[in-house]
Amino acid sequence: MLELDHLELVQGPFRLTAHWSAGPGERIAVMGPSGSGKSTLLSAIAGFLPPQSGAVRWQGRDLVGLPPGERPVTILFQDQNLFPHLTIAQNLALGLRPDLRLSPDDRARLEQALARVGLAGLGARRPAQLSGGQASRAALARALLRARPILLLDEPFAALGPALRQEMLDLVDQVARETGALVLLVTHDPGDALALGGRTAFIAEGVVQVPVPTTTLMADPPPALRDYLGRK
Repeated sequence: MLELDHLELVQGPFRLTAHWSAGPGERIAVMGPSGSGKSTLLSAIAGFLPPQSGAVRWQGRDLVGLPPGERPVTILFQDQNLFPHLTIAQNLALGLRPDLRLSPDDRARLEQALARVGLAGLGARRPAQLSGGQASRAALARALLRARPILLLDEPFAALGPALRQEMLDLVDQVARETGALVLLVTHDPGDALALGGRTAFIAEGVVQVPVPTTTLMADPPPALRDYLGRK
């Protein structure tokens, strides 16, 4: 269980609060206007931003104070987190061994992950030699290898077209099912939230609202979400 316990995040005049929980295997979309704090929330969970107060707990353990690398978290950003000077195989290998010294079993797992996301035979390429969709697949393959229980997605597919974005969301669902991960997806698109399934946490007036089933929320949105969606 991920618990955001009276979490308060402060950056200058900006303040964001959250007080809710989500269980393993859940899908949570995080929506809100630009600048509302969506990425800030994920950064705090991942350990890149210390909270002003409150706690971030996973399975009862407070993560506050733990460096990002020691948290049970994988995070994907818009740039896919791929190092341009490394091959795709080496980028994936970092998810297994930071020193890149892989055992035969590790190499077999890496090849299986590449095949699993449709990149078999492309491990020797560098990120610049991949399309946007292939780079997204490579990032998801690394998440599959890491198998961390919390998967944070900070609009990693925003630059992709609708069909390819849906394909990536389907792949996210498959990876999450295989790893049992809790998924938090930052998105501006209500279609992405509906495609993800599960619940949506909308950010309004500095508060990350308690997640609500997405279909219920979209069918009868509160005033702040209605304004965001442009509905009358």
